[in-house]
Amino acid sequence: MADASDPPESRTAAYTSLAAGPDFRQEIDIKRSRFITVLRRADNEDGARALVAGLRREFHDARHHCSAFVLGPDRDVQRSSDDGEPSGTAGIPMLEALLRRETAPGVTDLSDVSAVVVRYFGGILLGAGGLVRAYSESVSAALELAPLVQRRRLRICAVRVPHGAAGRLENDLRGAGYVMAETGYEARSTVLRLALPDSPDSLAEAAERLAAMTAGSANLQPEGTEWIDVPLNR
Repeated sequence: MADASDPPESRTAAYTSLAAGPDFRQEIDIKRSRFITVLRRADNEDGARALVAGLRREFHDARHHCSAFVLGPDRDVQRSSDDGEPSGTAGIPMLEALLRRETAPGVTDLSDVSAVVVRYFGGILLGAGGLVRAYSESVSAALELAPLVQRRRLRICAVRVPHGAAGRLENDLRGAGYVMAETGYEARSTVLRLALPDSPDSLAEAAERLAAMTAGSANLQPEGTEWIDVPLNR
């Protein structure tokens, strides 16, 4: 049972994010200015801001370290910074590039991503419109090549069966395409755990299938949820 202090679950059960691992980097030149874009997977504001701090140290002689990030399955945390560029010409275009990125036809669900664009000024003024395009294109171009994953919330459900019946039922469940989570053992039963898409239809379908497999002798017992990464085909 969830504790009263636990945060509420997100409205969405799946979204797209940057693959976990090293930061992704890409550089483009526009009228002699260098725009170095760095993307990082981040699941909280401290992690997102740490990217900016680290790049300030690494590129300490750069004129600007503009940033934007969007966090959470529901994308409810959104921040941006122009870092000395004219107001509205850097951070907001970067944020919009994250928010408007299509991860599938008609789908804009990218989140848990921190983006920083480091700019070395090349001596030619770009103007407000030129800066907006440069910062937006820098992030968009990096996202075109960065490794993305789909984050899926799975509902873990327990099935308690006698020890002697557990092996066969597990094989039947795997054969039916279900993802099995960690198995547990109690004095009189084996606890099989299924990882199901966190939706009422999926739970209802699994309960019906389980009842047919066990002649109604076993039941699904929903437990907690967990998020997993699934690579995207691009």
